[in-house]
Amino acid sequence: MAARLVKQEFDVAAPHDELLPVSRGHIDNFNGWGVTLHDSLDTMLLMNLTDIYRRAYEQVEQADFWLHPGRKAPFFETAIRHVGGLLSAYAISGDAIMLEKADLLARKLSPVFNTESGLPQYSVNPSTSVPSPCVVSDRKTVCLAEVASCQPEYSYLSKATGHGDHVRHANKVWHVLQNADVSNFGGMLPTDWRVKTGVPNDEKLTAGAQGDSAHEYLLKQYILTGKTDKALLEMYLRMTTHMITRMLWMTPKRKILFPVATRGVLPKDIRERTFEHLACFLPGLLALGVQHLPLDDLASVGVDFQALGNDLSPAGQAEYELVSHYKLSDLHRWAAAGLGEACAVMYADQPTGLAPDEAQMTRTAVRWIDQLEAWRQGGNAGTPPGVGPVIPVRGKAGFEFHEYELKRFVYELRPETIESMFVLWRTTRDERWRVHGWNMFQAIVRSARKDTGYASVLNVEEWPPSHKDSMPRLKYLYLLFSGEELVPLDKWVFNTEAHPMPVFMWTAEEKAKFGLQ
Repeated sequence: MAARLVKQEFDVAAPHDELLPVSRGHIDNFNGWGVTLHDSLDTMLLMNLTDIYRRAYEQVEQADFWLHPGRKAPFFETAIRHVGGLLSAYAISGDAIMLEKADLLARKLSPVFNTESGLPQYSVNPSTSVPSPCVVSDRKTVCLAEVASCQPEYSYLSKATGHGDHVRHANKVWHVLQNADVSNFGGMLPTDWRVKTGVPNDEKLTAGAQGDSAHEYLLKQYILTGKTDKALLEMYLRMTTHMITRMLWMTPKRKILFPVATRGVLPKDIRERTFEHLACFLPGLLALGVQHLPLDDLASVGVDFQALGNDLSPAGQAEYELVSHYKLSDLHRWAAAGLGEACAVMYADQPTGLAPDEAQMTRTAVRWIDQLEAWRQGGNAGTPPGVGPVIPVRGKAGFEFHEYELKRFVYELRPETIESMFVLWRTTRDERWRVHGWNMFQAIVRSARKDTGYASVLNVEEWPPSHKDSMPRLKYLYLLFSGEELVPLDKWVFNTEAHPMPVFMWTAEEKAKFGLQ
């Protein structure tokens, strides 16, 4: 069925950007270069859709990435989808044209990095090389996810081409973020940054919109480049320590574990109670870290974990005292499992079987680390709070029954939860994650299926469902039920748009040539 849908989408929408599954039309909403085609190249290869891939190959050959002088290409989406898709296709197939076009596009995007700080601008016209600032409240700023979500793509591009400009641009961004003063934020990176000076512009911390993929790439870039960049590992550990101790909350009755966003500096930060579907990448990320990192022996990779809190405010330092009572691997494993169950039950609770884009959680939620402390001091009896399965509640709605109410009712076919089910399955071999994934798949078929593909569902509480005329990708469902030999997680790293790139290490010659430390 998956192969048939890929072919149907190709026939209806190519060479345009995206399929409109309700109207059976198409739209050019990502520069008009065929983003679905570039996004799907690696999918075609993984599914052995050779005939479709050859047709796509011919279109890639013609790509020149021209854009009308009055328009601009958003750097973030263009890098993760177009560049990432082409790079992944090259990595899987070895077809040189894919690498050639990825390199060409990255070079056309490079004017975004011509800023005083090195943080990229929001967009650029690749035909005229004129960048565009992202203006927020009359200040030239960019959000964290948009400046720190090109590093794996640009690093692998330099590795594959031998052209050092790409990785130098990417590493300049990391350097700016590593040197920013985040001592009042528990070492976690805020969401808004000034392009000119490279300093934070707000006090919001989140694993959701505007921050998500930047936090994701701290670990993924570390793994991709052979686990050699200790600074990235330390940034990931600071982020996860603050997240676990300060930003994970739990509903009191059903024990639903969820991440909050916060505003303000420690210890007077104020939490927001919105649970975003976008944040459901987090359980998979934590599980990936448990698999790849020696969390209980960080000294073996040159990291003094307790020292990571030394330059933080007293409230930030207290977070490291809290986690010292636990094995770090346990905390990360428990958080991954609890968040995975929470993301899954947001699907299972709804009449359609599909999760809302946002939910507003109960005011009576409690901080998870406080409940863990009570459990620990009480003798560690049974399963830690917030970690076990959450029983679905259907046929009822609202705070009284669910301990949340829906805020954005739409199901956007986002990949985050299914990605986490895939990673949790691969890293734990616990069948429950595939069961959750199978239930999600059945709900998608039942509630989102259209003649030419799948459509976003406007209200997950309504049956029969009504649909939005748009269709994202569903690659992780295919991988969840494929064999482990297909894209093994010890040899490949997925970018934030599900494009796998091979793990590599820099040679001494490359380090010298590219100026890498």
